[in-house]
Amino acid sequence: MSPFVTCGAGFLLAVLWMDLMFDVQVLRDHEDPLPERTLASIAAYYARVTTAARPMNRLIASVMLATTAAAVVEIAEARHPTWVAWASLILLLVPVALAGGRIVPAAVRLGTRSDPPQRQSAIARSICREHIICACSVALLIIVQLAFS
Repeated sequence: MSPFVTCGAGFLLAVLWMDLMFDVQVLRDHEDPLPERTLASIAAYYARVTTAARPMNRLIASVMLATTAAAVVEIAEARHPTWVAWASLILLLVPVALAGGRIVPAAVRLGTRSDPPQRQSAIARSICREHIICACSVALLIIVQLAFS
């Protein structure tokens, strides 16, 4: 199952990279609220990828689910050291939980632009922080899978 976990994680890291290309705009703008051009850019991206992209936006959730299932099978098969399989599952569940519980709902909300600029700025900054955490977790998952499986 290791190739499935690694490939799924690679896909998720690529998606995170695309998201971060927009998110990092909040790192260079220290104004509060963020400038309108920054908010407009990030919000337009999230409006496209969360709402306007249906049904393709479901692909990411499907890959998360399939990769999680593969990680569970990896634990059940016990072909690799136990710590590798469990570490892989934990490193995967962190971004999956963040995405489902916080990032996607926040991105949908930001994409609507219904909040005042101050709130939109806070949402954009939180999405960026959480995407960085997710990218680090998924990258570490890939390293564990490639190095120890």
